[in-house]
Amino acid sequence: MTKSITLYGIPNCDTVKKARVWLDEQGIAYSFHDFKKAGLDAAQAQAWLKDVERDVLVNRKGTTWRALPDERKASIIDDASAVALMVENPSVVKRPVLFDGTQYHVGFKADQYQYIFGK
Repeated sequence: MTKSITLYGIPNCDTVKKARVWLDEQGIAYSFHDFKKAGLDAAQAQAWLKDVERDVLVNRKGTTWRALPDERKASIIDDASAVALMVENPSVVKRPVLFDGTQYHVGFKADQYQYIFGK
């Protein structure tokens, strides 16, 4: 049985581009979910949080986070508030998010993907 692989992100993100190139070069079929165009719903963000810690998933180093008012940043105290922020502003999600058919992973490093896919 073939696992359904999904890569979540935005197409112009450099890290997402690297992940897509790596998957293409390895001949790994995947679907791409552009959460700028297709959106991000609370159920999806909650599913990510089952495998990925909130502090990893919410990119506190990115320009989107830095542009938030301090009160908004301070309000991210639990998974529910993190989900609300991600749905409201998907650009705050650390990219890419990869679903390998079993679990979710965040970010891209070639050695990480090699391990995930046994390449």
